[in-house]
Amino acid sequence: MGRDRARLVRALDRGEEEGGSVEFKERFSRDVHLADGRMESLAAQLRHRVLSGDGEAEYVLGVTDDGGLAGVPPETFSETMDVLSLLAEEAGAHIADVQTWSVDSVRDGDGDAEEGIVGVAVVRDGASLAPDDDHIIVGTAGHVDHGKSTLVGSLVTGDSDDGDGDTRGFLDVQPHEVERGLSADLSYGVYGFDEDGPMRVRNPHRKDERAAVVENADRVVSFVDTVGHEPWLSTTIRGLVGQKLDYGLLTVAADDGPTKTTREHIGVLLATDLPTIVAVTKTDLVDDDRVAEVEREVERLLRNAGRTPLPVDRHGVDAAIDEIGDNVVPIVRTSAVTMEGLDVLDECFGRLPKTTAASGPFRMYIDRSYEVTGVGAVASGTVKSGTVEAGDELLLGPFPNGDFREVEVRSIEMHYHRVDQAQAGRIVGIALKGVSEAAVERGMVLLPADAKPSPVKEFEAEVMVLNHPTRIDAGYEPVVHLETIGEAARFEPTNGQLLPGDTGETSVRFKFRPYLVEEGQRFVFREGASKGVGTVTSVSD
Repeated sequence: MGRDRARLVRALDRGEEEGGSVEFKERFSRDVHLADGRMESLAAQLRHRVLSGDGEAEYVLGVTDDGGLAGVPPETFSETMDVLSLLAEEAGAHIADVQTWSVDSVRDGDGDAEEGIVGVAVVRDGASLAPDDDHIIVGTAGHVDHGKSTLVGSLVTGDSDDGDGDTRGFLDVQPHEVERGLSADLSYGVYGFDEDGPMRVRNPHRKDERAAVVENADRVVSFVDTVGHEPWLSTTIRGLVGQKLDYGLLTVAADDGPTKTTREHIGVLLATDLPTIVAVTKTDLVDDDRVAEVEREVERLLRNAGRTPLPVDRHGVDAAIDEIGDNVVPIVRTSAVTMEGLDVLDECFGRLPKTTAASGPFRMYIDRSYEVTGVGAVASGTVKSGTVEAGDELLLGPFPNGDFREVEVRSIEMHYHRVDQAQAGRIVGIALKGVSEAAVERGMVLLPADAKPSPVKEFEAEVMVLNHPTRIDAGYEPVVHLETIGEAARFEPTNGQLLPGDTGETSVRFKFRPYLVEEGQRFVFREGASKGVGTVTSVSD
């Protein structure tokens, strides 16, 4: 079946018993199972299964009453999951996890053979993650091999590193990244806090463990781990600009010190006004004098950028938490090998307030999309404002011609934990009905169905040039990073040109297609060694 089927085998072996916690079902349909009072009856049955399993039941779907692997077409399995989600909600429960497998071909309505799906849905007692649960998002940055992923891996697991980047493997998601020890795209980590302190993830590769943290923690901390290698700076900018971060975590290795990439990342973090902590990593590799020297270099960089450094070992954690973001940047000495300083970061992430919650209607810019068997297209990103619930009707777009398309929210997941709704500041995957995965692109946005969006190809902005070898003239064409949009654009400065350090007005016109852009949005632009930041001041139809 292409993946570990241990859960399916266990559920089939246990069988469907009167009074047990396992239910076999070939399919659910809206017309049959939600009509004529059947919804109430089936919800009562689901509630009974959950109570029989001490708060957890398993629904084995795509099987016959005796456990035979019948399989159902993908669209039928999707409808089955929609109905089961409604039944769980009616019964005061939620779907916590779903695993699917392909089986030998089945016959559709025309008698033609097609691939079938079976699945196991875990249904748990109680509502899913509450809307007011505490959740902050932290974006990492720093030069390649300065220990970003290793530090985050040790934070989320509580395990010390072996000195060779062992805990980094919990964050790198592609085989070639693990093999080379270099991240090439954004990756994610999560841990949490309850009244007893940090809640670690023993094995972050197990999605049920990540889901358990999201389900049970009083506070959830999500990490967006960016890329340190210079060729992928645009990916780092995408992670820092497009994910609605609450805080930045910049790493500087004690054995190497600040580099050109360090300066690039500091520039992006501070220019976007993201409250940031600097972690001096790998302190186990050098003596105290070298650590102090690197810390002084970081302090100089911060002062040159108009920020006040605050070494935590001298001023304390309380001062760091109270003053971060008010032009103050805490500096923490850390080692993933000795675990020095990780308790300080724990205390910071356990107490720092959320910063990015926004009011207004639902809005989510899409960072990536993927296909899930039996579910369909999934759009992933950080909710910018408002809330979204399973079953909501939304608009997706703009497509290259500027149009938006109606879609329906099939389900929502956060770090593999299925939730009934998500609010501003949460990284989620939203399964969409009414669109194929191939049609969903980075830079698109999801909006309420009654929204009246006006995508544009051109807008006016105030920009500040942070770095440029000469001057910016009319016709300058950098890549503009706005929300999750990364698109080449043409600049036409109002006064004809902009020099390094200048602030001025310019029109910005996307080269290839329109996007949804609004007044007040911040963006970063970059082309070669040039870079700068800007704010949208007005938009043009």
